[in-house]
Amino acid sequence: MKIDITEMSEKLARDPSISDYDFWRTLKNLNNEIFDIANNNDPIPMELIRWRAVLAKASSKRKIR
Repeated sequence: MKIDITEMSEKLARDPSISDYDFWRTLKNLNNEIFDIANNNDPIPMELIRWRAVLAKASSKRKIR
């Protein structure tokens, strides 16, 4: 399933039920998962790359560091 990064990041950034901490923690977990996969010399699934882009964009819209 292909996701629209801009559309999904807009929805997530506007969702009041998701805290800034949720964004930060999820992005950190996702980055750790990608690192582990890369460290094992396995191919990184494109869905993980897309979701990382969505979360990073949504976080920046909320001005989360």
